[in-house]
Amino acid sequence: MRRSTQPLWLALILSLFLTACAEETTTPTALPPPEVAVITLKEENVTLNRDLPGRVAASKTAEVRPQISGIIEERLFTEGETVTKGQALYRIDKRLYEADYATAKANLNKAKSQLNIQQVRHNRMSTLMDRKVVSQQEFDESEASLAELKAQISASQAALEKAKINLDYTIIRAPIDGQIGRSNATEGALVTANQAAHLATIRQLDPVYVDMTQSVSSLRELRQAIASGKLKASQDGTIPVQLFFETGGQYDQTGELQFAEAVVGETTGAVTLRALFPNPDGTLLPGMYVRAITPEGMVENAILVPQKTLQRDPIGNASVMTLDDDNKVEIRPVVANRTVGNQWLIESGLHQGDRVIVEGLQKVRPGVIANPVAIETNQANAEGN
Repeated sequence: MRRSTQPLWLALILSLFLTACAEETTTPTALPPPEVAVITLKEENVTLNRDLPGRVAASKTAEVRPQISGIIEERLFTEGETVTKGQALYRIDKRLYEADYATAKANLNKAKSQLNIQQVRHNRMSTLMDRKVVSQQEFDESEASLAELKAQISASQAALEKAKINLDYTIIRAPIDGQIGRSNATEGALVTANQAAHLATIRQLDPVYVDMTQSVSSLRELRQAIASGKLKASQDGTIPVQLFFETGGQYDQTGELQFAEAVVGETTGAVTLRALFPNPDGTLLPGMYVRAITPEGMVENAILVPQKTLQRDPIGNASVMTLDDDNKVEIRPVVANRTVGNQWLIESGLHQGDRVIVEGLQKVRPGVIANPVAIETNQANAEGN
């Protein structure tokens, strides 16, 4: 009897043990909350910039033309070199103008000699007039002749000065400092006074202008934002401008905004802004395409978030994921219409102290509890680049 019941007890105990093990293996194990990286938002003052296309232009441009007519005897410069104001560029045959100058000088000397003779006669006439030897009419005629000779001397002096100016014009000089281009005339060419075709062009390349275009709608929005207080204009009178080349590199000199035209282009609907840039090495050349960064104003107490945190639905509504005080994930609708560097400027929806998820967004969904790991904003921006 004992031998027959012992296997039954062993089978019962083994069955209970296996049942307990099966129940233990089917019981789910609780997973830890997903880990996410968050930043805590802080208000800051942000300067907004505008990226504008522009073209480089010489600060001064002078087209060299002759002031007199004649034959060019010699070109006195090397094409492409830097010239200084007053430097001789061309020499015109001066023989005709030397003759004119000599004639004008002789006419002046003749007039001066005639004046001296008439002055002596008039002085003698005045003495005789006191003695009643000559008539009043003769004295008046002598005085008139004296005045006429004085006027003739003035005219002769003017003619001599004009002849001297024309003689000086036989040397064509640079009107400004700058780099001179190719010559459009050679030795032996006939040139005329104030001709339409210029002999050469001089451009001053240090400093240079950068002419930028901005749409009138953007300019109007800027003025409205400043008037409403959303943007705070710069208090000092200067507006710095940064320049970037077409290839992306930044120019190492800072320019200054000079003015904005008060005329809107009829075909472009844009206004032109002009900035002045130093160009000591001649890096900027007229006609070069560049990008200019100009400050628009300052947003006080602004909220910025990294670009990668912002999500948009199919119709364009923006939102970010945040954590509440209990580390529960929630979706926060926001308004963000422009970027500042690699961050979004939040117009509404977020406040200082809010915690925004920047890493681990794919691990969470609204309503779940997350394990936050705080990182700095600059670290989040760097990781997003």
